[in-house]
Amino acid sequence: MTPGDSAAASHDGRNPDATAPHGAASDAVAPHGDVSARLEPMRRRHVRACAELEQVLFARDSPWPPAAFHSELDLGGHYLVAVDGSVRDGDEHVLGYAGLAIMGKRGDYETSLHTIAVRPEHQGTGLGKALLRAVLAKADELAAPVLLEVRTDNDSAIGLYEQHGFQRLGVRKGYYQPSGADAYTMRRDAITGERREDGH
Repeated sequence: MTPGDSAAASHDGRNPDATAPHGAASDAVAPHGDVSARLEPMRRRHVRACAELEQVLFARDSPWPPAAFHSELDLGGHYLVAVDGSVRDGDEHVLGYAGLAIMGKRGDYETSLHTIAVRPEHQGTGLGKALLRAVLAKADELAAPVLLEVRTDNDSAIGLYEQHGFQRLGVRKGYYQPSGADAYTMRRDAITGERREDGH
């Protein structure tokens, strides 16, 4: 991930432009090249494509199988996909995805960015940043802090997260397996109603 968008990301924050309760479909549209991607809730029909993309992007860091995505959907996480084409026309394609786990209860929510990824050919287009902002908007709606893990050698991803208010809390040695790569734990504080009104 880069502030300009690119690179390779994560489960638990590997990288927005990877190379980591469902609401209504998002109206967000992210430009990438000559087409626009729709951001919408992840459905069961999207899982296979997401799991296949995991194998491409995260082969060294325990890519999620379909069962992992199904489990996250069962738990009520806020999972989005970026798609183009349409189901009706039979040409719908998943270009990327992002997932936010939601824990706790009303008034005391906590969230965790579990995964975010973009197909290699669509990296560097702003799509990863759009997915990140969309899931962060859900956390803001809940006035919840957001936690994530990101590889310590992924400078572009770290920069993008810091650009969006995340701060490093510490290092988790050997967090990513089987590669053995270390991870930073990062946190973005809850955005309260007052802070939103102030624009901060």
